[in-house]
Amino acid sequence: MSGSAGIGHGAHGAVAAGDQQTAEAGAILLRAGGNAIDAACAAAFASFVVESPLSSPAGGGVALHGDAARGFEAMDFFSVVPGLGGQPGTLDFHAITIDFGATTQDFHVGRGAASVPTAAIGLLELHQKGGSAPLLEVIAPAISLARGGFVHNAQVVWILRLLTDIVHMTPEVEAIYCRDGDIAGPAVTLTNPALADFLQAVAEDGQAMLRGPFTEAVLADFGPERGGLLSRADLAGFQPRHMRPLCVPFAGREILLQPPPSSGGALIGLALRLAEGSDLANGDFLGADHLGAVASILGATSAARANGFDERIRQTGAAEALLSDENVARLRGALGAGERSLGSTTHISVVDDAGGAASITLSNGEGCGHVVGDFGFQMNNFLGEEDINPAGFHRDPAGTWMSTMMAPTIALKDGRPELVLGSGGSNRIRSVVFQALVNALAFQRPLHETIDAARLHVEGRRLWFEDVGLGAGAGNALVQNWPGSTAFDATNMYFGGVHAVDMTDEGPHAVADGRRGGGVALG
Repeated sequence: MSGSAGIGHGAHGAVAAGDQQTAEAGAILLRAGGNAIDAACAAAFASFVVESPLSSPAGGGVALHGDAARGFEAMDFFSVVPGLGGQPGTLDFHAITIDFGATTQDFHVGRGAASVPTAAIGLLELHQKGGSAPLLEVIAPAISLARGGFVHNAQVVWILRLLTDIVHMTPEVEAIYCRDGDIAGPAVTLTNPALADFLQAVAEDGQAMLRGPFTEAVLADFGPERGGLLSRADLAGFQPRHMRPLCVPFAGREILLQPPPSSGGALIGLALRLAEGSDLANGDFLGADHLGAVASILGATSAARANGFDERIRQTGAAEALLSDENVARLRGALGAGERSLGSTTHISVVDDAGGAASITLSNGEGCGHVVGDFGFQMNNFLGEEDINPAGFHRDPAGTWMSTMMAPTIALKDGRPELVLGSGGSNRIRSVVFQALVNALAFQRPLHETIDAARLHVEGRRLWFEDVGLGAGAGNALVQNWPGSTAFDATNMYFGGVHAVDMTDEGPHAVADGRRGGGVALG
């Protein structure tokens, strides 16, 4: 994979995202005088067009946003388990196998894999809460891309080819991504007029479109009579949640994290608390001591996630107990003593010159293989992803708010945003966001070096790491201490895509992760 994409300091703000076209859509709003929320929402709507294997109006997301004057808020518009309207006679739910080369993984698709679609609803509420530009201006860049033409970057094409069984599952999905029967390559200009029409209707009618024609299309295509679980009660009952972020001190900053039911924010907070009391930053950057300490901390957070953690974290007080002095002390005393997944998520980070920040992570799973109505986008398959259904498929009661590892993050210095970041990458999100924070704040590395630096991930007693640019003997030490570890000889999208912006004395600055084809733009 190529290195990070970086850009110098801008006048009004900066955007880092999973694609250059996504980032540019956000920058258009900054240049027009919009704020960080306007830019983040514009980029998110554009991601529905250019990053559609990862992001869809029928997916879900989480966000952190705010400014020093108003304060900061977490917003959860991830999905809810459907089924309030009853069960189908036959559930349309089946596995497909994705071949990663070194290993394979099963994903479950079909109409019965679809949970409540929430992404577009959440973005409209986020914009209404804190945006300043008219909604039509916010969505206009996405409409222009869908109608006038866009290209898929190389990483999106690679993902589509991994998901070829889903792409070719129905003619409607195939029509979005294929030309002459084959998945279009990165040099092919595509259009999606059906999606453009949908976005135009959302821009003009807002919630009326989503609660009206969109809802009716979802019910017609994904209800019990078609083998799905979605009912009018499921859709009508959804409202995004607004919450106070988790706040963890680290390296002289306040780190704002996504609260439960997200599991990612709490686990990153735990890792930061373990790191804060260690001599992690006293060794050489990417040296054996640095990486050995990181691996131990990641092992502790992996252990903390075992034995029903995703269910416990939804309970009142669970995050506070996890981050308590007593629990952190217990885990510190044990320091030193999974499987791959695609991670179909994408992230957007924005800062503006007024001290505003927005951090949004979006997902559509892998897509369930069916489009919504004639709107030109795929429905999510959240009910078919093992990582967010750890107790097993279709086990949670209808109406349960689903947990996610997605973890948008904001670091405050003296109450103002200094660093805004997040990542795609499924269960690796907790690992890579933690490491980026350590690199930037504890080791004080420049943002491009923070993003490009080699990454580690631990599941149980298994370690994966990028053996790239490490200090002398660091790779051998990891292999010795973690028998059976897997080393990558280049940076790899397996380790997420951290897209970050920071605010320096010279102004806002953005860096996007080359592991996932990121792009940056200034406003």
